Amino acid sequence: MRFRTLLLAALLVVGFVYVTTRPNGPLRGKFPSGPMWSGPQVAQSAGLTADEQNNIEVYKASRDAVVYITSTVIQRNYFFGYEMGYQKGQALGSGFIINPEGQIITNHHVISGSSDVEVTLPDQTTYKATVLVRDPQDDLALIKIEPKKKLPHLTLGDSDRLQVGQKVLAIGQPLGLQGTLTVGVVSTVGRTIESENNQRLEGMIQTDAAINSGNSGGPLLDSQGNVVGINTAIYGPNGNIGIGFAMPINRVKNMLEDYRAGKRFGKPYFGASAVYIAGDLADALHLPTAGGLLIQEIHRGSPADEAGLNAYRDVVRVGNQRLGVGGDFITAIDGKPVVDVDSLVRAMSRKRPGDELDLTIFRSGKSIHVKVKLGEAPETPI
Repeated sequence: MRFRTLLLAALLVVGFVYVTTRPNGPLRGKFPSGPMWSGPQVAQSAGLTADEQNNIEVYKASRDAVVYITSTVIQRNYFFGYEMGYQKGQALGSGFIINPEGQIITNHHVISGSSDVEVTLPDQTTYKATVLVRDPQDDLALIKIEPKKKLPHLTLGDSDRLQVGQKVLAIGQPLGLQGTLTVGVVSTVGRTIESENNQRLEGMIQTDAAINSGNSGGPLLDSQGNVVGINTAIYGPNGNIGIGFAMPINRVKNMLEDYRAGKRFGKPYFGASAVYIAGDLADALHLPTAGGLLIQEIHRGSPADEAGLNAYRDVVRVGNQRLGVGGDFITAIDGKPVVDVDSLVRAMSRKRPGDELDLTIFRSGKSIHVKVKLGEAPETPI
């Protein structure tokens, strides 16, 4: 960039003369009369397309409600495998204001493990923020600042009405570049992705609007300026490649309603491990061949333990693997048949701590129903 700037400056300095080559030598003189290049005959703004004008209007109406979030996290410091104590680090992200009183939506991973959260408004005013809700299950968070005046805020749209091909706009702080606008379309809806901490995020919006590190927590807007998603993740570790993901805004509405109702927002905890068994192997073990989850181990004191679920009693060898047998066989969860190893994960993704799982269990040759009241998993420190 510096080379290009210096080159431009050099051209400006020598631009008062021109040199041409002819058989008798160089000829020096003044610039020829008339313009040296052609340009539009009318003001540039008058030539904006309707789509460009829409982009400008949405950005101007929304930019002052998009904030820059800095969270301080405590990290373990290692040297050649030995723990050398702790050091402070910073996580950067975006967020957006949802009401004049200063409540702000962002991603949970933006503020996860933080000891201090600071919000910077577009006018560079900074505030300390209080975390009201940590919702790691949906990677959402609600934070609050105490502003000295009423703040501009964004309107929440309806993500259930999104269509593939619909235009969307993302505003955030990619790579720390505050107030950046990118534009794209809804590439698809209903995507399931796995986050960096191996957590499944379901029902995600996929978009080709450029999203990079620092965009997390910022709004994904429709052409009316309504928030339809929260920019959450990118595909691959090296930045935008045209595949980004946003959490649907209706998930935020659910979180806000749960918060108003006083519900807890930690990650639900079941406390047992299981393997999927079906077909001939299930038949050989005298289990229903339609398939299910064969419980292997149960953590002592966990919700699964308190509900009276049974772990394995014996071990058999299947190929090169050891398999615990004799434990409970889960054939359905909340009335839905178990069809693969992720059936329990999908059911848990729709639950909160304190909610119940209604399990259909095959035990001692007959099916019974067991209700498991889920606990809350401890948050893993960064």
